[in-house]
Amino acid sequence: MTVDPLLPVMLSDGARAHQAGPGIAVLRMETTPRRDGTFDGTWWPRSRHLETELPGLIRVLTERLGPLARLGLDASAWDAHPHHLVVDGHLIRIDWSEVGDGTMLVTRGRQDIFSFLMLPPQADASAARAAMTMAVQDGNSTSAAEIFAATGVVPA
Repeated sequence: MTVDPLLPVMLSDGARAHQAGPGIAVLRMETTPRRDGTFDGTWWPRSRHLETELPGLIRVLTERLGPLARLGLDASAWDAHPHHLVVDGHLIRIDWSEVGDGTMLVTRGRQDIFSFLMLPPQADASAARAAMTMAVQDGNSTSAAEIFAATGVVPA
């Protein structure tokens, strides 16, 4: 897998998620018995600038998942709100919400949805690492708000 140098990515095996820092995505992409309420990964962008942060993540996810159709993002987490983004010639539609829930939804095809915990860029490093580790634990069904509260991450 070729990884964008601006977006280090780690496949979660438990302990390695503890090494995560700003600009890191932790992906848990193996099949799990249940998908409801379980995060498939986490992402800790370095800034609120969507055009800088998102292309690297989209490249990595496209290599792991195949072509992406759309992203569901929280408007409060970003400075700009485009309705689409073109990365490497592929159009990705962006759906915006005002929920402020710390999640990002990634859609592949028509119905295959992956859920990511998205940490605020200003998160404290130790709290963010704890949140990333908690989110990708197998069987976790804790919401983003509960993960943030348990680990001390202050939402954006």
